[in-house]
Amino acid sequence: MTPLPIDLNADLGEGFGRWTLTDDEQLLSVVTSANVACGFHAGDAATMRRVCALAAARGVRIGAQVSYRDLAGFGRRAMDVPAAELAAEVAYQIGALEVFARAAGSRVSYVKPHGALYNRVVRDAEQAAAVVEGVLLADRTLPVLGLPGSRLHEAAEAAGLPVVTEAFGDRAYRADGSLLPRGQEGAVVTDPDEVVERSLSLARSGVVTAHCGSTVAVRARSLCLHGDTPGAVGLARRVRERLEASGLPVAAFA
Repeated sequence: MTPLPIDLNADLGEGFGRWTLTDDEQLLSVVTSANVACGFHAGDAATMRRVCALAAARGVRIGAQVSYRDLAGFGRRAMDVPAAELAAEVAYQIGALEVFARAAGSRVSYVKPHGALYNRVVRDAEQAAAVVEGVLLADRTLPVLGLPGSRLHEAAEAAGLPVVTEAFGDRAYRADGSLLPRGQEGAVVTDPDEVVERSLSLARSGVVTAHCGSTVAVRARSLCLHGDTPGAVGLARRVRERLEASGLPVAAFA
């Protein structure tokens, strides 16, 4: 039986003004989906336009990476935002990116929360529902990319939105399948060889070794390759080459 394709996504456009973080152009030669920062945790109008143009030219799908409004904290600080306000801000971010995606001859193909919002909507039903409301305001057909079994995916499915499950080769998992918080030791896997092998295991078998040593099932259609880690481009290339050498097709989900 032919294995299902695996999508490779990366967080891109995470600069602001003269400050840059990710090597967008090089990463876009590896990934199949680009999570583009929409200005709330990183990114600005010029950066969004540039990344959308680069992605469209390479046939890479464009996704809106929505966040809490937190430039200073890179969207990784816990925030309490009223549901109605969060829904409006999610729709606002998607709409802003859509302008630049369409100008490049493409479109926003999916939505993925970032940072603290991503982790919050794994368990917080109210915030998850607010994110889904924001997606519905922007486009009632957009897939929602997120952690398997999350409240976000429950809310999205209930609203009739497509859901796409995601896994991380460079993040440590807890026994329940959630991510180990970044503030805890060992939350980010830094050994390149280990990242490559974990990525292959997730893509081929849907399992990964948790931080506590147990085996966790993480069935995912998309694999995230973080672009803000040292040597990110080389590591992303190694992951893709290892997947393809193992007979696993790499293709966008959207």
